[in-house]
Amino acid sequence: MALTIASREVDGVTVLDLSGRITLGEGSVQLRDAIRDLIGKGQKNILLNMGDVSYIDSSGLGELVSAYTTSKNQSASLKLLKLTKRVHDVLQLTKLYTVFDIYDDEASAIGSYK
Repeated sequence: MALTIASREVDGVTVLDLSGRITLGEGSVQLRDAIRDLIGKGQKNILLNMGDVSYIDSSGLGELVSAYTTSKNQSASLKLLKLTKRVHDVLQLTKLYTVFDIYDDEASAIGSYK
């Protein structure tokens, strides 16, 4: 299943609702382009809703790290929301869980940007 990305605005935070797989090739490229586009437009608060991400491979992880680094370098903030068990486990195995701000509910994630 390919990655689909829907964008919406909530209290000055751009929420990207991700659905599908973040893998080598199309999925990771889509994610990279979406985040770079937002940062290029001056958006500083980005929240990735990963509740419907069924799978992420090493390329997808690399893309998340790259997006995080890019956003930090541009004084933007990138946070993760609603990790599935599989994605959560991968982030813990790779110790990336400690790098990202991760939230379970949208209201507290949105509030964390204030």
